[in-house]
Amino acid sequence: MEWQRLLCGDRIRMYKGSGNSGDLRTEFEKDYHRIIGSASFRRLQDKTQVFPLDKSDFVRTRLTHSLEVSSFAKSLGQNISKKILQDIKDPSFKESYQADICDILQCAGLLHDIGNPPFGHFGETVIREWFIKNLSKLTYGEKTLEELLLPQMKADLYHFEGNTQALRLVTKLHYLVDEHGMNLTKGLLGTIIKYPVSSLEINKESGDIKDKKMGYYYAERDIFADLQETLGTHGKRHPLTFVLEAADDIAYKTADIEDSFKKGRISYGQLIQELKEGGVGRKEDDEYLRLVETLEERYNRALDKGIAQPEAYAVQNWVIRIQGRMIACATYGFTKNYAEILNGTYKKDLFSGTNIEHMAYMLGDIAYRYAFISKPILKLEVAAETIMNFLLDKFVDAAIYYDTDRKLNDVQEKMIALISDNYKAIYNIYAKDKNEIERLYLRLLLVTDFICGMTDSYAKLLYQELNGLLQ
Repeated sequence: MEWQRLLCGDRIRMYKGSGNSGDLRTEFEKDYHRIIGSASFRRLQDKTQVFPLDKSDFVRTRLTHSLEVSSFAKSLGQNISKKILQDIKDPSFKESYQADICDILQCAGLLHDIGNPPFGHFGETVIREWFIKNLSKLTYGEKTLEELLLPQMKADLYHFEGNTQALRLVTKLHYLVDEHGMNLTKGLLGTIIKYPVSSLEINKESGDIKDKKMGYYYAERDIFADLQETLGTHGKRHPLTFVLEAADDIAYKTADIEDSFKKGRISYGQLIQELKEGGVGRKEDDEYLRLVETLEERYNRALDKGIAQPEAYAVQNWVIRIQGRMIACATYGFTKNYAEILNGTYKKDLFSGTNIEHMAYMLGDIAYRYAFISKPILKLEVAAETIMNFLLDKFVDAAIYYDTDRKLNDVQEKMIALISDNYKAIYNIYAKDKNEIERLYLRLLLVTDFICGMTDSYAKLLYQELNGLLQ
């Protein structure tokens, strides 16, 4: 792969800018302003990161998480670019590429979760399970949807993915000027495709990180093909995708611990105990053990200073220390594996084989056990499942025969009327001249598009309104 092509500033719909406009921004800087000015980005302020429907002002939402990922991604871009210029000295890597890489990564961080449905990753699970359960029961004419849809269409729904929805949202659904969505640069679009395979090519056992999930829907196959050809990736991961993923890991693995502590899910004592147990059997000079010691040192320092909340002081300061180490190790991981990454043969994440790898694993494991499967979260997820299943039941029932010769009943017409006019306009544009089966598939995506565009609060409110639970 070649950096000149990977950092392509072209857009799917090109336009002629006015030479007298006085706008000196690069194309990637324009992307940034398109994203932060969008309603889709603003909605992230009311979407779950870890704690659904949480009213606290100090735990992360998808918006604050995305801002943190954007910041880490830009920092990593700066570090890695300098290493390429100063140490690797790749003659094809121009000095001007550093600014482009930082801008692309900053934008990609803002976008990486923009396609997620309400209620976080659990919302994705509910959508997947709903289609697995119901496609064989729902009928169109005399056949079930499972019988009618093409294999990739069905697999798209069975493996529904927020990352994949992000590509669809920014290339189509965000109706800015026309049916091309935000019409972002191809270099940025390539970066946000974490898994450059279709839903039929998912292979979690391949050992290659790019095959774990799908990266595009059947509906976006032409866009995906265009990006692969333009960027020269041809089914391989864009190098900057590794950096984006590392930034996401840094943000959530450290933030989940901090938020869990602030919510009272895990105490300082429990965190220390878990970390020490995770270090049993490791060598005395192991980086992991040194990092655990720094947490205790920060606690003791807080006691010496007479700080009122020494546990909070220690955890918050230690998290910053871990973030710094993770940035350094991700930078090392990229530069060490530079040739493989550019050749498209590197199969792991950037922390693999570095001295932060075990700490990163432990942080994720601790957060999962103390936050994600805690009773309060489980109760909220049961409520979220009820909300999501109800909405899917009602809207899919209405969408199956929408835009066909068969007349909808009164309830179905009302449900369709509730769907955003912009989403229906996009459906009509892309359904035009398609065969009956593809139109049916696009109507199912119309429902997932609408539901994924909801905030947590709106999904809850709509459920209550439709069930007559509000007075």
